[in-house]
Amino acid sequence: MSDFDQTQPRDAFFSKRIRAGKRTYYFDVKATRGNDYYLTITESKRKPGDSEDRPMFEKHKIFLYKEDFDKFAEGFQEALGYIRQRRNDEETNGYQPSEMNHSGMNEIPEAAPIENFARIEFEDLGK
Repeated sequence: MSDFDQTQPRDAFFSKRIRAGKRTYYFDVKATRGNDYYLTITESKRKPGDSEDRPMFEKHKIFLYKEDFDKFAEGFQEALGYIRQRRNDEETNGYQPSEMNHSGMNEIPEAAPIENFARIEFEDLGK
């Protein structure tokens, strides 16, 4: 007998919704036919539709399989550590993003959690 609850549909083991401004993120744990877990991360953004009562949603999905979980988590934590360190530098030394030194990126110490972090929209990056 498998660890999976056979009364649940294969794609509904766990779901977490995160509302973040104009976007909503979904973390869904699903299973393959061979009963291996995988994770889908979906970004959903509301777009103007044909009518106000029928909005459209732009969605982007990432499928993350068990063999990649550890490497993904490690890369994600490293990226967050980098952001936290740079944010900490900004607060203590008047750091400016244009002065960023990319050397030593793999040697980022732990820093304080991200609080009061500036919200940047992907659409703003092209301006």
